[in-house]
Amino acid sequence: QVQLVESGGGLVQAGGSMRLSCAASGRIFSSYAMGWFRQVPGKEREFVAGFTWGGGSRDYQDSVKGRFTISRDNAKHTVYLQMNSLKPEDAGVYYCAAGPTGGRGYLGYNSWGQGTQVSVSS
Repeated sequence: QVQLVESGGGLVQAGGSMRLSCAASGRIFSSYAMGWFRQVPGKEREFVAGFTWGGGSRDYQDSVKGRFTISRDNAKHTVYLQMNSLKPEDAGVYYCAAGPTGGRGYLGYNSWGQGTQVSVSS
């Protein structure tokens, strides 16, 4: 089981930037996948960005490509989500996730953080 703690959410104006962090602890496998998901009221949790811990291949939701960047610091077991050119539709609760299979579906992850709120004013 992996414990995840997100930080870095808050309020930003449209066009601004924000960086989210996810500190992971516990049993971490070199091939563990990490991802960021977003959820807004009344909608399902949706994939935003992710990568395999060992392979480093990255994937992004189409709406954030070119604006968001997922990265990691292996020594610190921390995953980051750099969000630039933020839009009001980017707002929501962002969750960090870890799992053995990963991918764009939430079923590929078995550990979740508590979530951090991102608000974007227009």
